[in-house]
Amino acid sequence: MKKFDLEKNKALKLTNGLKQNSSSSFGPQTAQPKLDKREQRRLDQEKGLVPFACKLDSDLVRQLQELAAKHEGGMSEALADLLVKAGLERKAAAQAGQAGQRGG
Repeated sequence: MKKFDLEKNKALKLTNGLKQNSSSSFGPQTAQPKLDKREQRRLDQEKGLVPFACKLDSDLVRQLQELAAKHEGGMSEALADLLVKAGLERKAAAQAGQAGQRGG
């Protein structure tokens, strides 16, 4: 490895260390300590939460982000509310369609 690469790696380690240390010392202090990923995953599994990824149009993502910013539960809860609402509307429409078929 060249001397330049060694110095570059040292600089990257230093800046990353400073970023990690400085972010926790500035700004409002939170009451709860940040959980590590493994602990967060365990808590999510206990709640029955499953990670779910999909690709969406950028305009739709922007709308979801705006909605999530207003929602007290964040993106996950905002999406869950939207999906539940859509499911209930679809179920109600299906029941109304079945009632219409029975009546006629």
